Amino acid sequence: MAHSAHSADVTLESFETDVLTRSRSVPVLVDFWAAWCGPCKMLMPILAKLAEDYQGRFFLAKVNSDEQQELAARYGIRSLPTIKLFSNGETVGEFVGVQPERSIRALLDRYIARPSDRLVHEALEAETRGEVTDAIQILRRAHGEDAANDRAIAHLGRMLLEQGAGAEAEQILAKISAAGRADPDLAPLLTRLEFVRMTVVAPPLAELEKRVQAQPGDMQARQWLGARYLLAGRYEAALEQWLTMVRENRQFGNDAGRKALLAAFNLLGGKGDLVRKYRNLLSLALN
Repeated sequence: MAHSAHSADVTLESFETDVLTRSRSVPVLVDFWAAWCGPCKMLMPILAKLAEDYQGRFFLAKVNSDEQQELAARYGIRSLPTIKLFSNGETVGEFVGVQPERSIRALLDRYIARPSDRLVHEALEAETRGEVTDAIQILRRAHGEDAANDRAIAHLGRMLLEQGAGAEAEQILAKISAAGRADPDLAPLLTRLEFVRMTVVAPPLAELEKRVQAQPGDMQARQWLGARYLLAGRYEAALEQWLTMVRENRQFGNDAGRKALLAAFNLLGGKGDLVRKYRNLLSLALN
């Protein structure tokens, strides 16, 4: 492989600097290969092309597994070629064997900063300050400059939904790519969008609280109230509403309470004391 400023051979001694430390600045794609490996030779030109195409937005590190057996053992390499992607010092993705260029690009693009990401970050900061109108305008700019930025699309759609612009929001959200919908990093935001959609037609929180207190069997009010609580950051109160739905009426909305709980667990990262508590309570309610 020709010399490139965007790739290098890496050894056990240089791995810390060339991969782990470097990955805190840009993603590093590590190619574990060997001279006798036919598929490795097929993959190398694809990786080299990508390194040049991306012009430093990721770094390609090449590890000769025969010469660096300790390094290969450390990362559990059993088949060649094995490709691992590092970001912020951690392995964030990998694949084994030859993959088409488009698949490798999809993996890289999840972790490579794009210019429009700066605008997304700026918009979210404006939203935090309560400047939602400004945030929406910034996201419109981001989307205009980079129509393929699914994160910009999702946040723009969410804010429009929250501002009552449902029709425009759905037109925007329809533009999220298939890769974006399958992206685990976008999953919490897309899940949150479902709860936002749920509240678009829901009464205000105070009204829902009174309605549930007066009519405990009103499952629709409980479903809406849970969504209102969740979006306000009152997670346990939200989970309690949906758990009550599971206990009292699983027929409502085709088991809507259980589905809302599972979606909320994912939104909360799938772990932690609160999630464990309500997973156990849900299990008891289902048995």
